[in-house]
Amino acid sequence: MDLLLNTVQPYAWGSTTAIPELMGVAPTGEPQAELWMGAHPAAPSRVVRDGGTLPLDRVIAADPARELGPAGLRRFGPRLPFLLKLLAADAPLSLQVHPDLAQAAAGFAVENAMGVPLDAPHRNYRDGNHKPEMIVALTPFEGLCGFRTPRRCADLLDRLEVPGLRPFAAALRGARDDGAALREVFTAFLSPPPGLVAEVAGALAREAVREAERDGPHRRDLGAFLAVARAHPGDPGLLPALMLRHFVLAPGQATYLGAGVPHAYLSGLGVEVMAGSDNVLRCGLTDKHVDRDELLKVVRFSALPTAPLAPRADGDEHVYPAPVDDFRLSRIELGAPARSRSRPRPLDSGAPQIVLCTRGGARLTSAGATLGIGPGQAVYVPAWERVGVSGEGTVFRATAGVPGDPRNRTDP
Repeated sequence: MDLLLNTVQPYAWGSTTAIPELMGVAPTGEPQAELWMGAHPAAPSRVVRDGGTLPLDRVIAADPARELGPAGLRRFGPRLPFLLKLLAADAPLSLQVHPDLAQAAAGFAVENAMGVPLDAPHRNYRDGNHKPEMIVALTPFEGLCGFRTPRRCADLLDRLEVPGLRPFAAALRGARDDGAALREVFTAFLSPPPGLVAEVAGALAREAVREAERDGPHRRDLGAFLAVARAHPGDPGLLPALMLRHFVLAPGQATYLGAGVPHAYLSGLGVEVMAGSDNVLRCGLTDKHVDRDELLKVVRFSALPTAPLAPRADGDEHVYPAPVDDFRLSRIELGAPARSRSRPRPLDSGAPQIVLCTRGGARLTSAGATLGIGPGQAVYVPAWERVGVSGEGTVFRATAGVPGDPRNRTDP
């Protein structure tokens, strides 16, 4: 097992304080949006070995069968299939969507054949992999995810009383085919008429104030959309954002984001795990590349529920189920009465693992060696190694899922 030295990503939307406060260090004054833990080539963690450090992707490439295990190597090839993060949002992220595996492979091949450089700003597919992801809240966490039903979309548009929105509300309210109606309005909103975004932003401000004054039931939803409008003034992404459900996670709750589901995180601190990919197609709320035609091939126009996902207890381990085997994420509370045993709790897997401490302290032991970690620190465990964990606090355990394991499944 190896202590990981991880990279902080200073994206502009990141909190300046949340990650430093969790780790017990002084803020730098700069945004600290994400702390990456894994072997993603864009920012691989470094492992401490023999008095020096090595990038984790190079460690895995040197002996993939030993690091990943035979089953993992057959299933995913010579790479770590997941990336673990601490994510701290202080402003809305871009409105985005991820392709499925077939779409990613096809798009990557097409752009390679066209000779588009991997680091080109207008590149849509930077690899051939999908990017399902899950976020578990450490603090109250807000975001937008998945479409509202056409009727609920129409209700919100009518409520804003903007004349330019009336035809779109009518199209949604009279829909015979929900998917077709959502596609029609979403497509139109990607290229709105001049002045409509500013009118909608003003209407949101007025309606949010009214709702707040009477502490109405839609106060929080309207406040979320108003925050988006203020963070991205004039951005046409505000209009498609209005079609999405607003969600709030309490600490310990999670949400899973599959392929084709438009989403944007708004605020909060959480533990995020995803397949090892960098494929993002943006719908707006960004100054980065937006490819409308390619985006519309990927978005899934269905109003799926996005209720918070609660973990399933597997003994003293709380597993957050996902319909993929690229990752398996769980939470273990150390030092609880049920855990008052003299020996460390075994972390059996047969697959590579990353163990992250988010509260208190943890000790990982293997073959007489011990590593202690505190909040924000993480340890990489190769597939062949057997470790145990003890301490007083909370750890998250990310590993590759076991194909067919019912503990790791839910409906997509």
